[in-house]
Amino acid sequence: MKNIFLLLFMCLCLTSYANISTNKNLKTSMTTVKYSVLRHVVIFKFKPEATKQQIKTIEKAFSALPSKIAQIMDYEWGLNNSPEGLSKGFTHCFFVTFKNEEDRAIYLPHPDHKAFVSLLTPVLEDVFVLDYWSN
Repeated sequence: MKNIFLLLFMCLCLTSYANISTNKNLKTSMTTVKYSVLRHVVIFKFKPEATKQQIKTIEKAFSALPSKIAQIMDYEWGLNNSPEGLSKGFTHCFFVTFKNEEDRAIYLPHPDHKAFVSLLTPVLEDVFVLDYWSN
């Protein structure tokens, strides 16, 4: 009989502890504020006559911007590899991340960004740009 009471007491203690832990985690997650960032997505379609070397130069020049423009919080890029065939000739996707709209407003007219755009323009057939706040 003592063993049964002891076993019941231990189960009650473990259940209470689990409820306290669950409620504690729930309370923490309910008060956590999600951090959102501003993403600047840029997708390029190069002219058919653009050479591989010209395109490599563009890739390197864009990738150099984060070291030149302090407002760029994060940067990544990649080449299209979708098997769906819906890219419409766009090949390069670049993600530039900013903390806020003010940082983007500094980036867009920044002399280093403008120099990059001048380098890009002669080989660019089309560009698609989309900015959004992350969820």
